[in-house]
Amino acid sequence: MSAGVMIVVLCGAALHALWNTLVKAAADTWVSTALVAGGAAVVAALALPFLPAPAPASWLHIAVSAVLQGVYFGLVAAAYRAADMSFAYPLMRGTAPVLVALVSLPVLGEALSPPVWAGVGLISAGVLTMIAGRRGPGGRGLRAAGLSLANALVIALYSLNDGVGVRLSGSPAGYTLWIYLLGGIPVVAWVAATRRAAFAAGLRRGWKRGLGGGAANTASYALALWAMTRAPVASVAALRESAILFGLVIATLVLHERLTPPRVAATGLIVAGAVAMRLG
Repeated sequence: MSAGVMIVVLCGAALHALWNTLVKAAADTWVSTALVAGGAAVVAALALPFLPAPAPASWLHIAVSAVLQGVYFGLVAAAYRAADMSFAYPLMRGTAPVLVALVSLPVLGEALSPPVWAGVGLISAGVLTMIAGRRGPGGRGLRAAGLSLANALVIALYSLNDGVGVRLSGSPAGYTLWIYLLGGIPVVAWVAATRRAAFAAGLRRGWKRGLGGGAANTASYALALWAMTRAPVASVAALRESAILFGLVIATLVLHERLTPPRVAATGLIVAGAVAMRLG
């Protein structure tokens, strides 16, 4: 991976942590998630007329990814409702590269080097440490971990799908925006229908924040997909998880979440794993 591609992925990672903070900081994570999804759909609708259409061979991948994005947004809202960002975010983002790496060879034909396997082990250890250090009443800790890990699976699935689809599309930006347009509208419609009063109030107060979060979300993934056309999908997916560090800093400084020693240790293992996968 070249230095230029690396910088692009890191910029995308910072944008990803930013929009997740906007979701977590809101009183109602379902409404804030819908506003970000809606903001991304608006950005897509405005930009698509000026971009080349993706090639027909990529449209099935776009449809699959749009469905997965809808599931992803729902799990983001549920995970942040159940846990701190400094707990859920590393699990969601850090576990996904492991899953991508494990299936890269059979699905994409990309062989993994020893450093990548070392990264898989470090990230797995970090996940177990994070779960073991979680404290909460009853089964809430396990539920939060389950939601976060379920979303890691969704992230891995759409990363693999889009790693193939974007290469077929001939238009990385157009490919990305169609995903956010088709995936964002159902999320907004569902939240507006099930939480009508809260959504209306949130829209009045926070539509600008939703639009900004949607733009950050769209730009983040567009940069990642562009990078996947220039470097192995597993490497891009791993480096993108540097967003974990951005998220941890933001959760501490902006959201004022308390960092426990197990959480710091777990995050360190996850980041070390991502770095090892990058070196591979």
